[in-house]
Amino acid sequence: MNTFQPRRLRVALLVYRGNPRSGGQGVYVRHLSGGLVALGHDVTVFSGRPYPELPPGVGLEKIPSLDLYRDADPFRVPRSREIEGVDDLLELATMWSGGFGEPRTFARRARAALRVRLGEFDLVHDDQGLGRGLLGMLDDGWPVIASIHHPVTIDRAIDLAEASNEQRRRSIRRWYGFSSMQARVAQRLDRILTVSEASKRDIAREMGVDPSRIGVVPIGVDQSVYAPTPGVDPIPGRVMTTASADVALKGLVHLLEAVAKLRTERPEVHLVIIGQLRPGSAAQRTIDRLGLERAVEFVTGPTDAEIAHRYAEAAVAVVPSIYEGFSLPAIEAMACGTPLVATTGGALPEVVGADGTTARLVPPGDPSALAAALDAVLADPEASRAMGERGRRRVAERFRWSVTAAATVAEYERLLGSPSC
Repeated sequence: MNTFQPRRLRVALLVYRGNPRSGGQGVYVRHLSGGLVALGHDVTVFSGRPYPELPPGVGLEKIPSLDLYRDADPFRVPRSREIEGVDDLLELATMWSGGFGEPRTFARRARAALRVRLGEFDLVHDDQGLGRGLLGMLDDGWPVIASIHHPVTIDRAIDLAEASNEQRRRSIRRWYGFSSMQARVAQRLDRILTVSEASKRDIAREMGVDPSRIGVVPIGVDQSVYAPTPGVDPIPGRVMTTASADVALKGLVHLLEAVAKLRTERPEVHLVIIGQLRPGSAAQRTIDRLGLERAVEFVTGPTDAEIAHRYAEAAVAVVPSIYEGFSLPAIEAMACGTPLVATTGGALPEVVGADGTTARLVPPGDPSALAAALDAVLADPEASRAMGERGRRRVAERFRWSVTAAATVAEYERLLGSPSC
C-alpha cells in the first residue's frame, strides 16, 4: 500500500502586477493561491502594484514600485521624493526611453525581499514576470518555477504587423525590449508551467525552452459564480466580449467592424465590452469611424458576479482575439451557458472545443466571418442555447481551479524532486 503523504509546501508566489480587475495575472494568482491553501499548503503572494485581492489564508507581501502605468495616470512623472533607490531610477529611465521595465525591476525588488527570508519557503513561483532577478534567486539557493501564459513575442509580432509607419515600429520594439530578457531567464529555469499545449509549442519555438521542461496545467473558472442565472433571459441582439487590454492581439477592432456589418441587417445588435475605452485608441477611432457610439457600452471594473449576470443577459459572447494562450473569458462565458463565437487563434480551439458543437469558430482577423457566425447564433436561439449548454458541460468537466491547484502542486513536487501528490 502507498503510504506517501504529500508534504505541506510553503510557496512564495510572485506577480509583478496583481490588478484584480484588468488582465489575467491578478485572477490567476487569486484563484491559484486559494486553491493551494485549500489543499493545505502555505502561500504568500509577493506582488507589485496594483495589488491583488486574495482569499482568506493567503499572505500578501507588497513590493512597492513607482507604479508608472496606473490606470488613473499612465506614464506619470513621479515626484523627486518618490525616487528612493537604484530600482526606482531604473524603472523611470526605462519608461523615459520608451521601454517597459516592471518585470525587470520587480524581480530585483522581490529578490531583495526574499533574501532576508531564506528558509521560510520551499520554492518560488513566478507568474509571467521572468526578470533577471529570478536568476539571482537561483544563485541564492531558491528552487524557482515560472508560469508563462504565452510568449510576449507573439504580442510584439501582432503589434508590429498592425503598425502604420516605421516610427511606430521602433516604438513597439523599444516597448517589448524586455522580451529577450524573459527568453534568457526562461531558458535557465528548471521548470516552466503553461496553460495549453498550443502555448507549450509557442514557448519552445519563440523562447528557446526545451519542451521537456514545460508542464501544461490549464487554468480554471469559479463555477460557483460563473454559472447559468435562473430567471434572466438574454436581451435580443446583445453581444458581449472582454477586452481588458485594448491591444491588437485581442481583435477588438475586428469585432467592432463585424458589429457594424451585422447592424445593417439587425439594427438591434449592440455590444457590451468588459473593459475600459482608452481615448484615442484604435477602438475609439473605429467606433467613431463606424458611427457605433450608441451601439457600444464599456463596463469598467465589474465584480465576477456582475460579469456573470452580464453573460446571462447576452445573446452571444465573443472572443475575437488574433491569438490566445488560453482565454479565461471564453470559459467564463461557457460556464454561464452563453453561446460562444471565438476565433481559431492560438489555443482557442483546444480550449473551447469543436466548431458547431460547443462554440462557433472563425479565422482570426476576419470581420466578415465573425459577423456571419454571430448572425447564425442570433438567427437560431434554440440551437444556440443547446450549443451553450454543451459548452457549459465541457467547462464543468475540464476547467476547475481545484484541478489547476492540484496539478500545480504536482509540478512543484517534480521541481523539488519528490513524488507528486
